Amino acid sequence: MPHRIAKAGELARAVVHRADELGVRFAVAESLTGGLLSATIVSVPGASRVFSGGIVAYDTALKSSLLGVDAALLAARGPVDPEVATQMARGVRRACAVPQGRASVPTEVQFGISTTGVAGPDPDPQTGQGVGTVWLGISSGQGERAMLFEISGNRQAIREATVREALQLLHDAIGE
Repeated sequence: MPHRIAKAGELARAVVHRADELGVRFAVAESLTGGLLSATIVSVPGASRVFSGGIVAYDTALKSSLLGVDAALLAARGPVDPEVATQMARGVRRACAVPQGRASVPTEVQFGISTTGVAGPDPDPQTGQGVGTVWLGISSGQGERAMLFEISGNRQAIREATVREALQLLHDAIGE
């Protein structure tokens, strides 16, 4: 089992350091965390060497228009769904693959991670899923998957715990 780091800032530093060592880039697609994951990453000096960027697609329609999540899937299952999380992670890799420096061709984003879920205080209005239901998606050349987390606490605690879990998932994926 991979070593778990408790604090989000420490995890962000470990992710940036590991990605820099391996020469890989990553990007994030955020819904539930509303930019908190990106902010945690960019607080690390040197993050610009490995972090391509993030897209906050809080509104469900933006998940489709910016990240390429299937609109029919969103209509049928809502935004709090494993396939939505996976498609968000895949889509942010594509969306954030842009030329770097003087290059004219897009720079590959090797890892994409996404956050979607219910921070509360109310259940998801479309599906009724409960507060604390969180899906994280990860996409890389090694494959794609989504992971379910049930997190307790108030809105801020759920968002902060989601950032930690997302960073841990990314750290583990980069290390594979």
